[in-house]
Amino acid sequence: MEEKNELVEFSTEIDNDDYEDIKDVIHLLRGAQIVLDSDLARLYGVETGSLNRAMKRNKKRFPEEFCFQITKQEYDHLKCQFGISSEYEHGGRRTLPFVYTEQGIAMLSSVLRGETAVTVSIRIMKTFVVMRKYLARNALLMDKVNTIEHRQIESQIQNEQFRLETEKKFDKVFDYIESHKEDMQKVFFDGQIFDAFLLLADIVEEAQSSITLIDGYVDLQTLNILAKKKSGVDVAIYTLPGTKLTKQDITNFNAQYPALNAFKTTAFHDRFMIIDGNKGYHIGASIKDAGKKCFGINRLADVGLINSIIQKAQSTGKQV
Repeated sequence: MEEKNELVEFSTEIDNDDYEDIKDVIHLLRGAQIVLDSDLARLYGVETGSLNRAMKRNKKRFPEEFCFQITKQEYDHLKCQFGISSEYEHGGRRTLPFVYTEQGIAMLSSVLRGETAVTVSIRIMKTFVVMRKYLARNALLMDKVNTIEHRQIESQIQNEQFRLETEKKFDKVFDYIESHKEDMQKVFFDGQIFDAFLLLADIVEEAQSSITLIDGYVDLQTLNILAKKKSGVDVAIYTLPGTKLTKQDITNFNAQYPALNAFKTTAFHDRFMIIDGNKGYHIGASIKDAGKKCFGINRLADVGLINSIIQKAQSTGKQV
């Protein structure tokens, strides 16, 4: 009769009570799952010294990968991480504990006498198997989590790079807009006195170093607008000889808003305001009448024309 060889599979099923009782005494150390000698002794129902003496009597069966004595640093680590007993420090024992790996516990079942030792060893080894599967599953999960985190970090870096590149592009756009502002063309109708005053004041406030005003009819209303200039900005006014502006008006203005100089000239019919020697505006009415009648303000784009206006004013003007 032909004999059949049957493979007997070791069952890893374990009661929850057994698992909960044993899993808390299994720790990771030196890359292996281990159990402290004192915890093993408690499970086996023997003294810790008796368990270790049985191991030492059969030392050849317990190489270092089966059983080893931990260092003080490792003991402190286990105590800190897992809250193990401090009996070593409190005088309960004079030597550092031994720990047993899964192979060492299997070997103990053949060294220790009695049915209890065999039964407990099987329970512990089953728990080892369960915990290995748990660690393997969690290792896979942690690997997935790390992959996700890595992708998130890469995405954040890419988003940050995109943000920086976008900011640079916007900065270029804003710089271009700042350096290529549209020529100002503004028309004011009867009664828009306040709006005209605000625009002219804004133009005056743009000046960083100088303002040149060419206007045949300058009075105190004109000076009210020029008073909006920044401190340190010089003002030169070119006006007709019959202007209402007096030397005393100029003196009073300079006492508070220095420095203003007035010149008389008959070379101009139109009104111009030139800012910092390079930004010019053609104004359709005297500033003192701004908003009283319909008039326009136009930005001059030709720098050569602006320079010609300034040169003409300086060559024809006589100081008041």
